[in-house]
Amino acid sequence: MSTLYLKADKETISKYVIFSGDPWRVEMLQKLLDDPKHIAFNREFNTYTGTYHGIPVTISSTGIGAPSAAIAMEELYDCGMEVAIRMGTVMGLKDGMLGKLLIPNGSMRMESTSDTYVPKSFPAVANIDLVNCMNRSVTMNGREYINGITCTMDGFYSQMRESRLSKKMDTDILKTFDDISRYNISGVDMETSCMLVLGSLMDIKVCSVTMTTVLKNLKEVLQGEARTKSEEDLCKIVLDGIEIYHKGGNGIG
Repeated sequence: MSTLYLKADKETISKYVIFSGDPWRVEMLQKLLDDPKHIAFNREFNTYTGTYHGIPVTISSTGIGAPSAAIAMEELYDCGMEVAIRMGTVMGLKDGMLGKLLIPNGSMRMESTSDTYVPKSFPAVANIDLVNCMNRSVTMNGREYINGITCTMDGFYSQMRESRLSKKMDTDILKTFDDISRYNISGVDMETSCMLVLGSLMDIKVCSVTMTTVLKNLKEVLQGEARTKSEEDLCKIVLDGIEIYHKGGNGIG
């Protein structure tokens, strides 16, 4: 029987799953797989399963934000997922981050979906073995990475980007960044902390691999060919990281 939203089942899903927020980035990623099979595209969830250098891999989208990411995690966990990697973009809060990979060790929980599972004192932490494997893959692919702490929020236009409404309501978006920068936060996204919490509860391996495509309040943005190349590199980095992990490498050295 297939799951409610992703229309997946235990026969079609690999133990290795890559989650991308953007359904169309999944289309980019599936081109790197051998013999990809399209499982379904329902609502914001676009799912394929194929192989990468002989390793079965499932890729699926989550859409934007923690609520739909939690649905994707829950349903693919029901299908036997054992390793989950969020692959996406992040807003960097420090100068010099544009175009670099941010692979957090943990994330500050300012989203509310994980609160429906655990109290705020429960940590959102990544699996260190996966993080090390992804670090190694970044280096192998000629990119630079940062390990640190990210922050996951719910409101894009209410917390992360000025808008007509935020100005009308006199919402100080920049104060949001100033407040969390005191905690040495490296970047902000809308999914990571929830996915890390769920991974811990599920007792599976989980991490987040993100490309810095914008700096705070979009003061610098990766565009054009640089953006396309960065997203292509991101896809290969995550797949190579899975291969390193699958072969037993801890990513150190």
